[in-house]
This record gives sequence, C-alpha cells and structure tokens, in this order.
Amino acid sequence: MFREQGSRWLSEIKGKPVKPVRNTLDISCLTGSKEGMNDPEVTMPNALSNTKLLAHDKALEAAGAAITLAKRVPAPLKSIADQVIRSASSVPADLAQGHGRTGRDRQHFWRTAYASAKEVDSHLRLLEQAGVISSAKTQTARKAFDEVRAMTWRSLNPTG
Repeated sequence: MFREQGSRWLSEIKGKPVKPVRNTLDISCLTGSKEGMNDPEVTMPNALSNTKLLAHDKALEAAGAAITLAKRVPAPLKSIADQVIRSASSVPADLAQGHGRTGRDRQHFWRTAYASAKEVDSHLRLLEQAGVISSAKTQTARKAFDEVRAMTWRSLNPTG
C-alpha cells in the first residue's frame, strides 16, 4: 500500500513504513520473508542480455515461411493450417524463452521447440500430400525447420 506524505512516497508493509528499494526485482527484502519472485531472471545475475541464439533467428525465418504457406490453405483443411501457424510460431518463442533460462528449465523449452519443429514438418508434409501447398516452397520451409532441429539438438546434446 502506498500513501503520499508531503512530497515523499512511503511504502507500508505490515503497518511499518519502508524506504523504497531501487534496482531490484526481489521483494523479499521488503517483506522479510524468504519468498521472493520466482523469476529465473532474478536468479541469473551473470546472464548476458546481448547474447544471440542463432537457432532463434533460423526459427523465425522458418516460421515465417510456414505461416505464409498456411495462409493459402483452403477451408476444408483450415484446421491443419491453424495448427501449422500455432506450432510454427511456438518454435522461436520456446527457443527464446529457453535462452533466458538455465538448467532443466532451458532444456525443457528447447525440447518443446524441437518437438514443435517436428510437428510443423508433419503438418507441412500432410498439406503437401493433399496438394494444397506448393511442393517447392514446402521443401524450403521444411529444410529451415530441419536446420532449427539440428541446432536445437546440438544445444541439448553437446559433445565433450
């Protein structure tokens, strides 16, 4: 709860005024409890925000190609096209989210991205076999997702 007193802002926790804390995301220093925000960004003081994940860039390219193909699918197969859009867009999102995590969280998101990339490949093959999307353009998108899977697999299974 905040209240204005003159020109100063005071914060009250459990009825006691507390000075505002700056440059922190952890509220445990204010509440006195051991429970802070359960945010991986808080627990990663050495994380570099300017690092680049090449698989993410390739996933954005692949998702763009797949979504462009899915937009042209006729009505009877629109549900499969919608699934292509959902799974294709989740690949770069999961890679990015995993890139901001450590340990098992990171591996979980990257495994999910890998599986979604396989799912997109399956749906694109189905739409290609049904003759509703171009074979050449499908091959381009599938090749891009294959590269994403290879990069993601290598990140999940580094060799000594």
